[in-house]
Amino acid sequence: MFDRYEAGETAVLVHIDFSDEERREDIVELQLLVESAGARSVGVVTGSRRVPDRKFFIGTGKTEELAAMVAATEANVVIFNHALSPAQERNLEAICQCRVLDRTTLILDIFAQRARTHEGKLQVELAQLRHMSTRLIRGWTHLERQKGGIGMRGPGETQLETDRRLLRGRIKNINRRLEKVDKQREQSRRSRKRSELATVSLVGYTNAGKSTLFNALTTSEVYAADQLFATLDPTLRKLALPDGEVILADTVGFIRHLPHDLVAAFKATLQETQQAEILLHIVDCADDNMADNFDQVQDVLSEIGAGEITQLVVCNKIDLLEDFEPRVDYDDEGKPERVWVSAQKRQGFDLLLQAITDLIGKVIHEFSVKIPANAGHYLGQFYRLDAIQTQEYDELGNCIVTVRVEDGDWRRLVKQSEGELATFVFDPSETAVNG
Repeated sequence: MFDRYEAGETAVLVHIDFSDEERREDIVELQLLVESAGARSVGVVTGSRRVPDRKFFIGTGKTEELAAMVAATEANVVIFNHALSPAQERNLEAICQCRVLDRTTLILDIFAQRARTHEGKLQVELAQLRHMSTRLIRGWTHLERQKGGIGMRGPGETQLETDRRLLRGRIKNINRRLEKVDKQREQSRRSRKRSELATVSLVGYTNAGKSTLFNALTTSEVYAADQLFATLDPTLRKLALPDGEVILADTVGFIRHLPHDLVAAFKATLQETQQAEILLHIVDCADDNMADNFDQVQDVLSEIGAGEITQLVVCNKIDLLEDFEPRVDYDDEGKPERVWVSAQKRQGFDLLLQAITDLIGKVIHEFSVKIPANAGHYLGQFYRLDAIQTQEYDELGNCIVTVRVEDGDWRRLVKQSEGELATFVFDPSETAVNG
């Protein structure tokens, strides 16, 4: 069995152009991922195919070319810019005589290096174990036999079966621990709702400048660097607006074809995005792939159930464009939809803060509230706002109403009630929709 990949190794990269858009990747992005992982590229094998080869992914000829480059450069790891099957990894390792990684494993390795908090480390380990569980066959074929010898014959357990059992036990244990973390986060979210502070979550393609913008807006010291996945663990800070405050959340950056194991493992972290009133979608306006990266983020947002949340697009890095000044673009209804700023030069921040303020006032919540019989004055307040959609009574005399109310009005009511009204929300997982 080959030793695990470690940062600092020399790598040969493999990139194949496919006619199918779903399989297409970016070679520049692979090089950035490799640099972010701490490896050094000593060669690149490229080619074109209509579909992957079942045995080697790249075909017999390209495999021989790859093996020759590995031998010539004395590389100790091969990194593919694509997802490989366990069998393909095993076959390639046998030919190249070195460790072979696919794109998913590389991203998981970067996440493992960047995780700092207890929760982040658990999430990364869970993703790695789920990914590893499909790849136990590689490198263990010498152990695929029943134990023999005197007293050892008969029904036994293969090494693979033992590994799978241990993995299942570890995954179950981590899931239990993450459930506790999730409950703690949910309590924090409810406290923020009762404190009438809205949550604004930063999302965007990795390396778009989210953490730099977060630090500049909140005077924080979140790690920011010109590399992919510089930020992994979520960070929350208060942000002062022209007429109030919000909670600003910095989360992990997205990437094309984000591994499903990561999406599943980071469910608790991504809930900061799912529960936000507004998403600040940060884009690198100086990147030639800006439009494609924007679409990739939208796909991930839809996948995690945050596709319908109000978005404000923040076009960052205008300092890299020629003759460009900060500005705000508005839609046909007069709502801000795009702000042009430079986080590095701190340009356009006043426009951004005002745009956030304007949007928060237009966010509408729709949820159910169970009002006790002795708190009927809240019902009158909802009627004055023309917010009641449906109304009924349960057997105890509680009035259950479905309300549709603007964010500002809701937070004012919660503040006036000293938080009591928030405790009457029948379904705490309220849904924010565009106004």
